[in-house]
Amino acid sequence: MPNLIDLTHTFTDDMPVYPGDDCSKLYQSNFIKNDGVNDHTIQSGMHVGTHMDAPLHMVEGGALICEFPVDKFQGRGVLIDARGIDVIDALLLEQYDIRQNDIILVWTGWDKKYRTNTYFKDWPIMTIEFAQALVDLKISLIGMDTAGPEMDESFPVHKTFLPNNVLIIENMSNLGALESVKNFIVHAYPAKYKADAAPVRVVAEVQ
Repeated sequence: MPNLIDLTHTFTDDMPVYPGDDCSKLYQSNFIKNDGVNDHTIQSGMHVGTHMDAPLHMVEGGALICEFPVDKFQGRGVLIDARGIDVIDALLLEQYDIRQNDIILVWTGWDKKYRTNTYFKDWPIMTIEFAQALVDLKISLIGMDTAGPEMDESFPVHKTFLPNNVLIIENMSNLGALESVKNFIVHAYPAKYKADAAPVRVVAEVQ
């Protein structure tokens, strides 16, 4: 088993975006033959591909993604197996050892639908009770292989996590690679943007 497991979707020019969001663009803007160098240009919102939400995304006056210390972005990982569950509730947590500052990854298998026309339809959702239980346990980050923790566009689950500085990683991939891993550390370092969110490269380090 590899020591490092990538849990991040590759950012490409044809990235799927949340319905209503502007499409992202990634293209080569300079070429060695003509310009002496290769260069690429990106134009994108922050909530595309594997990315991390900071409190400012949903909290007036909340913290920017750049304002958190780097040690916020790494910690002991816990994989929650939520495959086949449409509504992920707090009862599911009873079988897991969750500690303060853990990074919780919710595995639904939904990432297999990424880049299909069903990815943004009827994905598994988390209840407010699930979110509040994790807030009470004082976790650091919550990650998922879906477009978000809820489909309700009043965003009650976001508004449970983010005011409590539980940052949210959306659109993860490859969580199934951790199925048989007992101990791992998550490294999830977002780009240091002065913004409400940022792209993030998420890697699990197997212990």
